[in-house]
Amino acid sequence: MAQLFVVHPENPQSRLLNQAGQLLAEGGLVAIPTDSSYALVARLDDKSAADALRRLRGLDERHHLTLLCRDLSEISHFARVDNRQYRFLKLATPGSYTFILEASKEVPRRVSHPSRKTIGIRVPDHRITLDFIEAAGTPLVSTTLIPQDGEQPLNDAQEIFERYSGQLAAVVDGGPCSLAPTTVIDLTGPLPEVLRRGQGDLSAVGLD
Repeated sequence: MAQLFVVHPENPQSRLLNQAGQLLAEGGLVAIPTDSSYALVARLDDKSAADALRRLRGLDERHHLTLLCRDLSEISHFARVDNRQYRFLKLATPGSYTFILEASKEVPRRVSHPSRKTIGIRVPDHRITLDFIEAAGTPLVSTTLIPQDGEQPLNDAQEIFERYSGQLAAVVDGGPCSLAPTTVIDLTGPLPEVLRRGQGDLSAVGLD
């Protein structure tokens, strides 16, 4: 049975986030708000939880999971980043962008793309998300919380709690999120390639 933690959207209570983070550490899945939509998250080092995350969403191993990081230096630990990519990332973090980068050896093979060895990675511009990553003490494997029988992300924490209470350890209720997806940018080639236009402003990073 999931626990529901109602937190303040601008000043989230660290006590509640720490409690949700402990449930994550014990192997559970947690639904959290982000700057794009609610997401399912698991610890990067927890294979069973990552497998459960894929099952809940109905995703195969070819689907890019996204690694949520606290800052740019953490990105550099889990992805191979050259000087050109670093300058670009500095412009765009934190923000509603997901970057496709070559995964470093610190990323478990089960998380990276099986053929390309790449990882989706981002630093959200959302207080609750960043504080929860801090409470967990590790970057989080994530995917947008879209029901298997739907096309749009769920945006009501109470609905998420009622629908997935038996499959999640916790739901962090920070109020409704934007339903606009992140902008996805592939940085593995010689030039940045926009794979999906979303909430992240392309003009802010010189691509529009």
